Amino acid sequence: MKDIILKAENISKQYRLGQVGTGTLSHDLNRWWHQVRGKEDPYLKIGDTNDRSTKGTSDYVWALQDINFEVERGEVLGIIGKNGAGKSTLLKILSKVTAPTTGSIKCGGRIASLLEVGTGFNPELTGKENIFLNGAILGMTKKEIASKLDEIIEFSGCERYIDTPVKRYSSGMTVRLAFAVAAFLEPEILVIDEVLAVGDAEFQKKAIGKMQDISKQGGRTVLFVSHNMAAVKSLCTRGILIENGTAIFDGSIDETISKYLQGDIVNTKLIDNNNRIGCGLILFESVKVYGDAEDLKPITGGVLVLEFSIVNQHLIHSSDIFFDIRIDDDFGQRLVWASTRLKEMRNVDDPNKIVLQFDKNPFESGIYFATIFLQIKNDVADWIDNAFTFEVEEGSYFLPGKKITRGQSRLNVDFDIQFK
Repeated sequence: MKDIILKAENISKQYRLGQVGTGTLSHDLNRWWHQVRGKEDPYLKIGDTNDRSTKGTSDYVWALQDINFEVERGEVLGIIGKNGAGKSTLLKILSKVTAPTTGSIKCGGRIASLLEVGTGFNPELTGKENIFLNGAILGMTKKEIASKLDEIIEFSGCERYIDTPVKRYSSGMTVRLAFAVAAFLEPEILVIDEVLAVGDAEFQKKAIGKMQDISKQGGRTVLFVSHNMAAVKSLCTRGILIENGTAIFDGSIDETISKYLQGDIVNTKLIDNNNRIGCGLILFESVKVYGDAEDLKPITGGVLVLEFSIVNQHLIHSSDIFFDIRIDDDFGQRLVWASTRLKEMRNVDDPNKIVLQFDKNPFESGIYFATIFLQIKNDVADWIDNAFTFEVEEGSYFLPGKKITRGQSRLNVDFDIQFK
């Protein structure tokens, strides 16, 4: 039999858009009148899906819609998705910070939450006083908190400032202390929402190790939200992928991350990307990524071509244009920086395409993220961070039958950039 400690059934959350987050007085009266007559809330039938990049037609939006899942005791569940997908809203509902519009949460233990930097801390109280305050909120007795006090202070690394008001702490110090309180006061369920990104590398390593100890040795459950796929992959055993307020996948963490990364493979319409910086005198319009032929995917060791169409209505001469591309792996590690500042670009007077070609593709199989940049003399023209992703299939970089491994050093990686 499964030992289920947390169960979410048909969780939905509806918000009203605009300056006021709840319904108007007339809407509230209408809801009350329907409730008195034993009828369904009339506003549950309206509202747009949670897509932050589009303009809606309704005053209501479903931040979450029909979320169902179970979590076993001792399981580490990763919840991933894009910004605005509904991850934080779900954790706030699970932590009982806010109530769901529909659905119910069944929980078999105490929940400790780290949702935002400083949540649950009184800035006027000292670090030590906040430890006791948070412990009391979590249902701990003063004696229980005192028995863990030295461990909490040591883990947080804030001993020098423990008798100083928290309002004088940096955001990183606040997170250190908050995590130490939540982890060492032994809740049955620990909920972490991206706040570890505020801490430094040393603390993140300690925190992930502590969460692994909590789940493996303590048998406690962890719900972890992060955009750091390396941390998610190393910590979690199972994942849920949320997109536009709905859970579109629930499975092993490797499969979940793969689904998440494949969501935007080769977003060819770069011109529609609103997340860009620059004066706009020239713009990236679209991109094609292919291997030995336009209808073939790139493979390790084969040809890799990234072909960009650009909008150059002012007919700016190619000699005045600088092009950069940075390629990262799914852990966010920078692998390649190709730039016309490093290698002169073969060009013509009136370019409308930029082609980057690797004759011997240095990437192993997997998903890769590309950030692209155009500059006219000293002015940034178009800069799109994580503009698109592309996939490389398995191949042989060295001798036949010998595969390249992640992190293996690659020497003499050559590329060619040209205008067309």
